[in-house]
Amino acid sequence: MNIKDFIQYISLEKQYSVHTVSAYENDLNSFSAFATDQYDIKEASDINLDMVRSWIMELVEEGKSNSTINRKLTTLKSYFNHCIKTGTVSVNPVKNIASLKTPSRLPHFLTVQNMDHYYESMGDIDDFYSLRDFLVIDLFYSTGIRLSELINLKTDDVNLNENTIKVLGKRNKERIIPFSEKERLYIIRYKDMKKEIFGAENPYLIVTNRGNKAYPKFIYRLVERNLSGITRSKRSPHVLRHTFATHMLNEGADLNTIKEILGHSNLSATQVYTHNTIEQLKSIYNHAHPRAQIKKEV
Repeated sequence: MNIKDFIQYISLEKQYSVHTVSAYENDLNSFSAFATDQYDIKEASDINLDMVRSWIMELVEEGKSNSTINRKLTTLKSYFNHCIKTGTVSVNPVKNIASLKTPSRLPHFLTVQNMDHYYESMGDIDDFYSLRDFLVIDLFYSTGIRLSELINLKTDDVNLNENTIKVLGKRNKERIIPFSEKERLYIIRYKDMKKEIFGAENPYLIVTNRGNKAYPKFIYRLVERNLSGITRSKRSPHVLRHTFATHMLNEGADLNTIKEILGHSNLSATQVYTHNTIEQLKSIYNHAHPRAQIKKEV
């Protein structure tokens, strides 16, 4: 199996993220090792449907979740579709394999009360590092920006005249996200303190304690640490992105508007947040409507 060409294709031409490319490569190496060990097959053209099914059964026996197996199947389908385009194979052996059923999971998000508690607990912020942490949390919650987008956000991408940020999302799609006047004041103050401490060498907006470009693990730890006082549930940059979308929807924002801000390629990815809203409506209805309440027997 010529995995290298496919990895170059999705990395350079399709411009998938580093994380996605790594996942695809691991999945393909895993399948290639299985095909070699079990069937002594090394060429993609020799792979058939039964071999793929055997691999799926092995993954099931190993205790892999259905969602993980489905992701691996998606990788294989993409790989063999590429092989068809390049003339390496004539048939995609994964084409007719249906995805395994997975339980629907609603995006986890923090409540408005959680976020109010966070902002109330901040008080006056006097030092650069506390302001940096606050700005990270506030950007995630106020703009719905992705982790990779925040890390790669440059100071020049922030338009303080228009109160917008320019981000480069998935597939290198550029979009403009608005932010509030309060956010503008935080950014101005942060930029001044950053320049005073580290100078103007680093072009990226968010930096580490040493003034270097931030990286995923650093931001994850920052978010986990700063939100630990308001909730014991899951705390991550993506939870704050979900929180942004859910709160916007609950306050009446149009679904298409949220889609554009989040940078989703299709509306179905955004519609998952409506489930959270429906659950909230059910709760309000059951609590407020006289016919919905269970009356205690006298």
